[in-house]
Amino acid sequence: MWQLEFAAPHISHRAIFPETMRLLLIEDDPMFGKALVRGLKRNGMAVDWARDGQDGYAALQRAEHAITLLDIGLPGMTGFEILKAARNKKASPILVITARDRVEDMVTGLDLGADDYIVKPFELRALLARIRAIMRRANDRSHSLMSSKEITLDPSTHVATFRGIQSTLSAREFSVMYALMERPGTILSRSQIESRIYGWSDEVQSNAVDVVIHGLRKRYGKDIIRNIRGAGWIVTKSGS
Repeated sequence: MWQLEFAAPHISHRAIFPETMRLLLIEDDPMFGKALVRGLKRNGMAVDWARDGQDGYAALQRAEHAITLLDIGLPGMTGFEILKAARNKKASPILVITARDRVEDMVTGLDLGADDYIVKPFELRALLARIRAIMRRANDRSHSLMSSKEITLDPSTHVATFRGIQSTLSAREFSVMYALMERPGTILSRSQIESRIYGWSDEVQSNAVDVVIHGLRKRYGKDIIRNIRGAGWIVTKSGS
């Protein structure tokens, strides 16, 4: 049996990282799914894992995820059936991950609405690059750098640049900063940020967001992340 080819345990925080987000994995292979969830979480992503097609489609309909990783050969409801059902609904971008390497299957998946298609086995870094590309298109960004007032964030490296000085953020710091900088000028509540950085099986720590934001404001200044009393936090748009 083939296995997922990646070396996540050897990747440091200065290596290639994807944009931090909450994603949905619809995959019935327990060994492959477990390895993939572990690799994605080590790269700072929150992952919800549905193990059959029906549960996966139900989760997809809730529109809680930035992107969906979808297997084709699923019990209950195949990946192609999920794509057909989701095509006329508002759904997150879908990246097909499958062992089916026939051109016909790839064409079918893309024609049914998949945003991209990758064949197993694959290296994790190849999957992460495709995720970054899909999210740039979904957010209408031609490049990966994100800017807000005096700070710039590179999602591919977790490096923040503030007044010309670069520093690498921790996975949790990056998760929070990315959530805020994805929509500068928009207030995000604590629960909204938590929903972006925690998956179904993760234990939500009551003050984790406050601690991370306090640390970021102490490092870069209070004006970088503004607290809106009783509402949440906001980063200012560039040029504002």
